[in-house]
Amino acid sequence: MAKNPRQTGAKAASAASKTLSGSNASKTEKSAAASALSQAPQSTGQSGKKAASAAGKTLADPKATKAEKSAAASTLAQTPKKK
Repeated sequence: MAKNPRQTGAKAASAASKTLSGSNASKTEKSAAASALSQAPQSTGQSGKKAASAAGKTLADPKATKAEKSAAASTLAQTPKKK
């Protein structure tokens, strides 16, 4: 996997944390949030294909909260671009 210098910011990490701790979030939304948290500055991770897919589904979900969509957007922003 290519090196990806982008990381989750503090606001997105907070939203991802709220999504993970919330009882109403779906499995897909929690997956996207976990990926976003794994890319916080203290982590060296970056989004994989499964996380990017989950994030896309979360963004398209009309029932997803603002925090869930923020975490999903952060995940997609950190998915390495295809060359």
